Amino acid sequence: MATDVAAAADPPASRGCPAMKAEFAKHAEYLNALNDKRERLVKASRDVTMNSKKVIFQVHRITKVNRDEVLSKAENDLAAVVNQYIAKLVKELQGTDFWKLRRAYTFGVQEYVEAATLCRFCKTGTLLSLAEINDSLLALSDKSVEPLQLNVLDYLLGVADLSGELMMLAIGRISDGEVEYAKTICAFVRDIYRELTLVVPLMDDNNEMKKKMEVMLQSVVKIENACFSVHVRGSEYIPLLGSSADPDYSFFGASDFDQ
Repeated sequence: MATDVAAAADPPASRGCPAMKAEFAKHAEYLNALNDKRERLVKASRDVTMNSKKVIFQVHRITKVNRDEVLSKAENDLAAVVNQYIAKLVKELQGTDFWKLRRAYTFGVQEYVEAATLCRFCKTGTLLSLAEINDSLLALSDKSVEPLQLNVLDYLLGVADLSGELMMLAIGRISDGEVEYAKTICAFVRDIYRELTLVVPLMDDNNEMKKKMEVMLQSVVKIENACFSVHVRGSEYIPLLGSSADPDYSFFGASDFDQ
């Protein structure tokens, strides 16, 4: 009788409460750690974004006379971004399911891809590949755990943003008299856009890419229009835009303009 009373006073559910509380405490600890990591990644991503933009601004200072100097400084700044800020992302994400936290760091990664690909194009005229970027991250990773590897979507989003920077670079080069270089940029951006039009429809999560493809098309059109205008009317105003030839002011109606 006493045993029955004790069993009634201590039902199985109450005896299982400590185990249940411990299980929920474990999940709460995991979620708290995940949220803390997300906040650290957001801050690190902002640092990557800000300093990658500085690299891009540095590249836009290129002129005919300071190209090597500007690119050298931009490459040094880009290396600093990798060693100081990308390294923080790698440290936080290596060995984890980093895809779960992608939204916390994707914008910083996209900006870094944009800066890195811009530097590569200005130096060699080629596109920096995703494999090359991921290979560069291996040196920052602990070899005992799974390394952070950028995914294809973040890479393509960064490459799509590259078109806007190349558009501004092309316009700047035209104003400095480097028309052939602007035409090279035009062909490069056009090729990227054409290839992406084949890839984007096959992507599962392509809403962001669709928006960026619209902007990319606008950049292509702007570069083409600028190059076309120079090609058609170049004899009129190229001497004023940095050519070594003597300026010709005839199109102002002042052929004998005193300099």
